[in-house]
Amino acid sequence: MHTLEQLRSGALAGTRRLDLACGLTELPDEIFALADTLEVLNLSGNRLRDLPHQLTRLHKLKVLFASDNDFEVLPEVLGDCPALQMVGFKANRIADVPAASLPRALRWLTLTDNAIGHLPAELGQRPALQKLMLAGNRLHALPASLQNAQRLELLRVSANRLTEVPGWLTELPCLSWLALAGNAMGWVCPAVPELPAMAWPDLSQGPLLGEGASGHIYQVQASAWPHPLALKLFKGEVTSDGLPEDELAACLAAGQHPALTTPVARLTEHPAQAQGLLMPLIPATHVNLAGPPSLQSCTRDVYPPGFQLSAALVLGIASDVAGAVAHLHQRGVMHGDLYAHNILIDPVRGQAQLGDLGAATRLPDHPPEMRRRLLALEVRAMGCLLEELASHTSAPASQALHAVAQNCLLPMPSDRPDMATVAAQCQSLADGLTA
Repeated sequence: MHTLEQLRSGALAGTRRLDLACGLTELPDEIFALADTLEVLNLSGNRLRDLPHQLTRLHKLKVLFASDNDFEVLPEVLGDCPALQMVGFKANRIADVPAASLPRALRWLTLTDNAIGHLPAELGQRPALQKLMLAGNRLHALPASLQNAQRLELLRVSANRLTEVPGWLTELPCLSWLALAGNAMGWVCPAVPELPAMAWPDLSQGPLLGEGASGHIYQVQASAWPHPLALKLFKGEVTSDGLPEDELAACLAAGQHPALTTPVARLTEHPAQAQGLLMPLIPATHVNLAGPPSLQSCTRDVYPPGFQLSAALVLGIASDVAGAVAHLHQRGVMHGDLYAHNILIDPVRGQAQLGDLGAATRLPDHPPEMRRRLLALEVRAMGCLLEELASHTSAPASQALHAVAQNCLLPMPSDRPDMATVAAQCQSLADGLTA
């Protein structure tokens, strides 16, 4: 985090990224001295209500974060910023999104946890749009123009007031990661059993193990449990993926699978009334398959330079994950966040565990056609994962995975195989290697 003193003294001359959180109510003029280099501006955690027209002077600005401020209207000046691609205004009080506020080069828009009831039709006229995060608003419908968003890959509309899934949504050729839970769809889903409760006073908190969009994960020891557990402690009522109670319902519906991380109990009696889930502790030998998308990659996970896995490991991972997703689909659960960064692997044995159901959606049994069309979107996400795995191993495993992935990535969702078929193909490849 930078300081105003550094900015005003000239110590930040030539910087490409500026992070300022110091109670700002207006933009300091000294920022414009960085116009020839500044690409990322993070103003989150201030008290801003508007941005000046001079913002357009930052002609190289690609990314602007302004979460946790006091904006009620998305500033129209954003639409005049020539290079701006990513806009993040999470957790403000935004109720109005003017058409003029949408940059022409818009690629990634985050408006999570605001008060937006309507979006302009011009949103569908941004051809570069790949990632749209709108959870926790008041939307009753999505603009029909979004059917023109042919590059849209990730859409978060959980915890809104949508009453139906528009037909065009399930026909978008690139949509792969979709979160729909917490809307008034009128869907009737099968009942699920309650989880046992574990009280906060009965837990001994250990180290922080990790952090996701919806919460922090700690190692804990329960007085009535023989082994250490992992506690996912939710950050708040609305996350970038949706509501904690929807994640809980999806976890219950998911049931048990050897390659799926699902909870064994729910947390009660937290001193701050935080919600939480207790899950089996994954062995320390497991590591994340990849890192989450970066500002540059947008919708693609990031792997270390030179990252390679043996054919046996890659095919084992593909088989495990495809089997877990097929299990979810059979139980009417769309994961919504099928990414390598949500997969833990044993780098020696190749065993994989798919976790983080924060973006999951429970789908109704009826109508079956709608359920099938929604699940076909996630088959594309599996195709993206298989392509990534294929790029990090050697032939012929790479070629075999690539062939399976191509069918998952077909532009017409209705032409894609279902996950049971994909899982069987991946299992066949893994079995063939060990035969």
